Amino acid sequence: MTETIDISNLPQGHPVSIYFEEKALIQKLAEELQQTDPEAEAQKFYNIFNQLSGIERRFERKENQLFPYLEKRGWNGPSQGMWSFQDNLREQFRLLRKKIEARDFEEVQRDSQYLISGIYRLLLVEQNVLFPNALNMLTEEDWKQVRKGEEEIGWMLAETPAAFPKEQEEYVHPSQDHIKRELSFSLEDRHHYDEGYMTVEQVNLLLKTMPLDLTYVDENDKVIFYNRGEERVFPRSAGIIGREVKFCHPPKSVGTVLRILEEFRKGTKNESSFWINYKGRLIYIRYFAVRDKEKKYRGVIEMSQDITDIKNIEGEKRLLDWN
Repeated sequence: MTETIDISNLPQGHPVSIYFEEKALIQKLAEELQQTDPEAEAQKFYNIFNQLSGIERRFERKENQLFPYLEKRGWNGPSQGMWSFQDNLREQFRLLRKKIEARDFEEVQRDSQYLISGIYRLLLVEQNVLFPNALNMLTEEDWKQVRKGEEEIGWMLAETPAAFPKEQEEYVHPSQDHIKRELSFSLEDRHHYDEGYMTVEQVNLLLKTMPLDLTYVDENDKVIFYNRGEERVFPRSAGIIGREVKFCHPPKSVGTVLRILEEFRKGTKNESSFWINYKGRLIYIRYFAVRDKEKKYRGVIEMSQDITDIKNIEGEKRLLDWN
C-alpha cells in the first residue's frame, strides 16, 4: 500500500505528526553527516552522529507503543519485520560508534553511508506503509493512549511536542493509571497491579522463578512473606512467617539489622547494601525501605542474590549458544 499522508490534517501533538517532525530532523542530520569529513572534522562528525543516534527514542516508541496497538487490530507485521530491521540499525550504530572512537576513518566513511541508506529506507516504509495503515486502523482513543505512553519514552525533538489531545488531562504516571482498557486476555481470577494483571498462581510462579531471595518485613518488624525459589541463597521455612525479624538473624548481625530498620522508619535512609563470601560464593544483600504514596513507612524488603557468575562477566554476548 502506498498513500500520501497529509499531516496538515493531523492535530498538533498527534503521534504520527510527531514522527514526521522527527523525520525532518533525521534527514537534516543525515545530510549533515554525509557532508562532514570524519577525519578533518572529527568532533563535529561525532556530535552529529550522537544526535542522529537519538533515533533510538523513535524505535522505542514504535516498539513499545505503536506496535502493540497494531497487534490488537490484527497487524503483526511491524512487530516482526520492522522491529528486526531497527535492531539491525541499532547494531550498525553500535559498530560505527566503535570505529569512530578508534579513529578508523576509512571504515567510518563507508559504514556511515550504509547506515544512512538503511535509515532512509526505513523512513520510506514508515511513510508509505506503516503510518497510512496505522491511521486507518487505530481509533482516536487508541492514539490518545499511544501518546500517553510516549510521555514515558521521549522524543528526538529538542522541545516536548504539543499536548494531544489539545485539552489534555493532567499527565498520570503509569503506576497511578488505572483506566480500564481493551485487553487481549481474560481478567477472571486476576488482580490488578500497577502495570498489569496476574493471577495468584502467576504471581507465585514469578516470585519462585526469580533468581533472588526476597523477604518482606512489615512496619511492625514482623516477617510477612518470603519467596520459595528452587535455589535459595539462605534457607527459609514457613516458621518465620509472623516472627519478629530480630529473631531471624544471627545474634552478631541483629544490631545492624535493627539499625537499618530504625533509620528506614525515621526516613533518614532508604537503602543499604552488603556483600559477603558464603560457601565459596559472592552474595549481594540489599535492604530497601518500603513506603506508600504518602511516604509512610510500610516495612522493608531484604533481597539476596548470588552474583558470583555475574561478577565474572566480561565483553558481550549477543547470540544464543544453545546448539
